Amino acid sequence: MLAFATVALTTFPVNTTIAQIQPQSITTNPSAYKWSNVSIGGGGYVTGIYLHPTKPNLAYIRTDIGGFYRWHGSTKKWLPLTEFFGLDKSNYYGGEALALDPNDSSVVYIAVGKYSGGWAGLGTILKSTDKGKTWRKLNIDLLMGGNEIKRSIGERLAVNPFDSQTIFFGSRLDGLWKSVDGGETWNKVRSFPGKPSANIGIAGILFSAKNSGLVYANAYGDGIYKSIDAGLTWSKIGGSSSQVNRMVLDQKGVLYATHTSGVSKYANGTWSDITPNKTTTISFNGISIDPKDSNHILMTYEQNQVNNSAKVLESNNGGVTWQPKRHVLNSQVPWWSSNYFGSATSAIEFDPKIPGQVWLTDWYGIWQTTNINAQEPVWSNYETGHEQVVSFALVSPPKGSLLLSGVADVDGFNHGQNLNAYPDSRFGGKIGPWFQDTYSIAYSESDPLRMVRVGGNRWNNSYTGVISTDGGQTWKQFASFPRNTIPLRVAMSAIYPNIFVTITSEGQPIRTINGGVSWSGVLGLPNGPKAPWYWGQPLAADKVNGYSFYYYQNGKFYRSSDGGASFSMVNSSLPSEGWSMVKTVPGVNSEVWVSLNWKGLYCSTDGGTKFAKLPGVERAYLFAFGKPQPGSKIPSLYLYGKISYMGDGIFRSLDMGKTWKNISDPLNPIGNEPNVMEASNQQFGLVFIGTNGRGIYYGTSY
Repeated sequence: MLAFATVALTTFPVNTTIAQIQPQSITTNPSAYKWSNVSIGGGGYVTGIYLHPTKPNLAYIRTDIGGFYRWHGSTKKWLPLTEFFGLDKSNYYGGEALALDPNDSSVVYIAVGKYSGGWAGLGTILKSTDKGKTWRKLNIDLLMGGNEIKRSIGERLAVNPFDSQTIFFGSRLDGLWKSVDGGETWNKVRSFPGKPSANIGIAGILFSAKNSGLVYANAYGDGIYKSIDAGLTWSKIGGSSSQVNRMVLDQKGVLYATHTSGVSKYANGTWSDITPNKTTTISFNGISIDPKDSNHILMTYEQNQVNNSAKVLESNNGGVTWQPKRHVLNSQVPWWSSNYFGSATSAIEFDPKIPGQVWLTDWYGIWQTTNINAQEPVWSNYETGHEQVVSFALVSPPKGSLLLSGVADVDGFNHGQNLNAYPDSRFGGKIGPWFQDTYSIAYSESDPLRMVRVGGNRWNNSYTGVISTDGGQTWKQFASFPRNTIPLRVAMSAIYPNIFVTITSEGQPIRTINGGVSWSGVLGLPNGPKAPWYWGQPLAADKVNGYSFYYYQNGKFYRSSDGGASFSMVNSSLPSEGWSMVKTVPGVNSEVWVSLNWKGLYCSTDGGTKFAKLPGVERAYLFAFGKPQPGSKIPSLYLYGKISYMGDGIFRSLDMGKTWKNISDPLNPIGNEPNVMEASNQQFGLVFIGTNGRGIYYGTSY
């Protein structure tokens, strides 16, 4: 059952602890909230696809930062399988590997872990016996890196087709591991002699489906090793490339390997170089062999120097010759450009049960063709259910669109009034300007169709901003912006939309009073945090007073009363916390709130001179203000955090934090590093949470 908690909100010394405050009463009530993804359409790296060899339409994908999915063939949707991980297990949303049991279509294994740095925690391997509906953690904990170097190569996890109890896992940092009891226990294979590159490790395991006991291991940076006794002993295959990306076996037992310098074929104890167009430098990765014809091979490459209209090479003679395979695209996501197809392709796979059907995964999503044998196969992208963008910014203005989002790699979107429809385009529409990343969006409270957005391009180190006068339907680039400056966050005056303040990466904050025509330095503030992977929201404009702006850093609270030209420190008693959010209350002059993660949630009604800590809020990870309930003028208050006697979750208060209702879905705690929260100012009860790899969620009461 979910609960209401009632606590007394009073002004008290900033150093009062939660232990000193007790709720006055507690009641219980089930949540009446539904959580769904805002429809965007992929947008993140799909690093592998897995098709069961005997069960038609049973397919899985792994992603670098968005977890794992299973294909639902009848509805053509991807079903997320790892939504149950909470914030404390956010590292588990990294997809290091996946393996299917070829003898039991219900059994699937996943290796989880985003980062191999000790700060992220250990990864692990999970097992499902019901196609991913439920999972059980296995007794193995290792550092993993689903979002690290060479994440798109190889298959580190494999099940022996002759003995499903035998499983191998190739670790990035800790060698080769083996289980002989279906994953119940694991032991390191001490006999494996390979010396792979640090942080990449054993990047591929490949069992032969023809010869019992035959298994290959790709020790990246060293070479390919072979065992003929199911991994008891190993020997290096002489002449193998030291930088193999992927391995595949044909029905006759011939081994193919793509690598940084081409593609090779191993048959009868001899390697042969079958690299196409050797005069062109190309990186090959994905490779697949037609299960009905060993001579029919597909391979993907990273650069377009072979043929500008092709991303796939085809051979019909076992790799002796190759031809570019032209294509026609049937994109079902309106904003995807044609050059997204095959961008940094990770995998290409023939469907083992459906002749002519081929799957391809790349930087943005998943493609399928039903007739690879056509002269120009039609490839369709299937993204329903697969949402994987990383969010930087969300705004929900009181008029115009329900939501605008700023994200990494694909700029951001104006979502209009339909959260279940793919956006027609990225910000900038068909004519631009576009950014790789949008870091922050703001609007003017008195004229919410006036907006500002800042961001830029990491790939060429260019950054600037744009303004809109029509609620983000169209944008115009700043007339000028300081060079070598990354704008991190922006706040726009409540009544003077040409005035906005921007904090910059490791530099002095700046401001404009003419909508970006010219800029000047802001006095009195410290240098900003480091870009781009910074998630705090330390800057806000007052919702009523057009001259007031607020800023928090390292326990100090600053206020400007002159339109952002200068700031003064008005409070130094708040705790110091790097994960901080500053927000102002609609319709109320000088009311500003600060969330400081485990150090609580704070409210000031005098522009930050004095703060009161909200009782009962043990953790304020994210928070937002939204439209009042009907008949009230009190804004709805939403919190992602922890409330005394209610535990962790997502909460809503209709009385500014005196009482709380848990609105979480226990099966989907939205745990993939949520980094931004906003609530609708148009629709009561509508709230948004942006994540670090599972897109954007919206919650609605029903």
